[in-house]
Amino acid sequence: TESKYHSRGGNLKARSTELGSAVTGSSLTAVLPASTPVKKSIVLSSESRKELDKQAKVTKEERRAQIDGRHKYLISRLADGIGLSEQHVEEAIISDDKFQLIEQFFAPSGLKKLLFFYQDVLQQKSNASLGSDGSTNSLPQKKLFIILGSTEDFTGTCAFFLRASDEVITVSNVSREVNFGMFECTNGNILQGLEFFLSQIMIPALKSQQNWGAVKEGLKNSQIQDFLYSVDKFVGTLSSSRQYIEDKIQLTKVDIDTYVSNLQNPSDYITAG
Repeated sequence: TESKYHSRGGNLKARSTELGSAVTGSSLTAVLPASTPVKKSIVLSSESRKELDKQAKVTKEERRAQIDGRHKYLISRLADGIGLSEQHVEEAIISDDKFQLIEQFFAPSGLKKLLFFYQDVLQQKSNASLGSDGSTNSLPQKKLFIILGSTEDFTGTCAFFLRASDEVITVSNVSREVNFGMFECTNGNILQGLEFFLSQIMIPALKSQQNWGAVKEGLKNSQIQDFLYSVDKFVGTLSSSRQYIEDKIQLTKVDIDTYVSNLQNPSDYITAG
């Protein structure tokens, strides 16, 4: 009887092992001794990191090989506008996980806009710069990256490319079909940035525009004059609103420690509330 019991127990154990091997690694680590999965996890993490770095390097070189005159035009405009070297801009572009948006922008009837942000982002400290306590605090660092324009917070410089038509963008027409511009939002002051962009860039450009397509007479046309008047009026309203907000909303620093230390009994807290 005892031998049969051990036999059945062995079968149950074997089946449990087979079932265990069929589940995910995370489930196995929950039942294995703590010391075993930790060492294995570190090894796999290191190997995975090396493999990811290798794949990233291959991807970057493949993208670098795709760069032609169209990409170089974008890179040149970005470098001049932001004040970076073309090598820096190229490296940022081929390292970006949204690199495919550039090809979508070049395609016939493709994306109408291509946006880049250049601003502070949090970068993880390297192992060499870890604190004495092993902390891994993130540090702000300027970075150029491609964006979708709908989910990212805007706190620095936005460089944008706009298509003038639905034609495929080629090396020969990229300078004619693609318009470049920049929008500044230093320290998150987006209203001031919008006011400057409209008053100093867009309105002067519009007022110097000679060809208005199907609209004849150009700047002499009454509809064009009404349009420019409306834009001027909007900028004036924007400027007045911004100044009003800046004058009325002023936050001052309060020494909260001194204030709290003066609260001695419940009645003081009630009065303070």
